[in-house]
Amino acid sequence: MMVKCSSLRHGVRQRHVPERRFHSYRQFTIRLHCPHNFQMLNNRLRRRLFHHMLMGVGSVALTILFMHFFPKRDFTSQASIGTAYAALFLTAAALLLGPLNVLWRKPNPVSFDLRRDLGIWAGISALVHTAVGLNVHLRGKMWLYFVDTRHHLRQDAFGFGNYTGVLAALLFGLLLALSNDVSLRKLGADRWKSLQRWAYAAVALTGAHAIAYQQVEKRSLPFEAALYILLLVVSIFQLAGIFKSRQTRARP
Repeated sequence: MMVKCSSLRHGVRQRHVPERRFHSYRQFTIRLHCPHNFQMLNNRLRRRLFHHMLMGVGSVALTILFMHFFPKRDFTSQASIGTAYAALFLTAAALLLGPLNVLWRKPNPVSFDLRRDLGIWAGISALVHTAVGLNVHLRGKMWLYFVDTRHHLRQDAFGFGNYTGVLAALLFGLLLALSNDVSLRKLGADRWKSLQRWAYAAVALTGAHAIAYQQVEKRSLPFEAALYILLLVVSIFQLAGIFKSRQTRARP
C-alpha cells in the first residue's frame, strides 16, 4: 500500500513508502516526506512560539501593573492580586475569540492555536495565583482557608471564595493537561471538545471566586466595576455567539 505526498502540486516528485514503515507514526512520516507539509509545520511552530512569547510577556506585564495598584500590600499579597487579574483578563480574551469568529462569520474550529495558547497562559496564571494566594491571609496554615479553628467547613464569604477558587484551579489544571495536539489526537475531536467544555464551569467558578473576594477584601468601586463589566461583556458575547450559531444551523 502506498502513500501519496500532497506536495506534488508544488512540483515535488511523488515518493512511494511502504505503509508498514510508518504504521504508528503516519502523520509524522508523511510530513517528513512532504517538504510543503514540513514547511507548514515549521511555520506553525514559529507562530505558536511568537504567541507564547507575547502572552508570557503580557501575563507578567498585567501582573506587575496590578501589583502597583496595591502599594500598601506586601509582595506576596501583591503577587496574588496581580496574577488573579492577569488570569481573569487572559481567560476573558480566550472566551471572546470563539463568539467573535461566529459573529464575523469566520471559521470556528474545535481547536485553534490562538485560543489554545491564550487558555494555556490563563491556566498558568490561575495556578500561580492559587499557589501564591494560599499564602496570603493565613501564612503557613492553608487548611484554615477551608475549615475554621474548630475544623468545621467555613460557611462565610471567605470559605465560599476559597472553595470556588480551588475547584476552578483544579479545572484549569485539567484544561492545561488537555491543551496539546497529543490529547486532541488520542481523544478525538468530539471527546476532547466535551472535556474542554469544563472551561465554562472553570470560568463560572472563577467569577464566583472573584466576586466573593471583592467583598472579603473590600475592593474599591473601580475594581468592582472592572470585574462586573468584564463578566458582563464575556456573557453577552457568549450568548450572542450561541444565538448566531443556532440561527445559522436553522437556515435551510
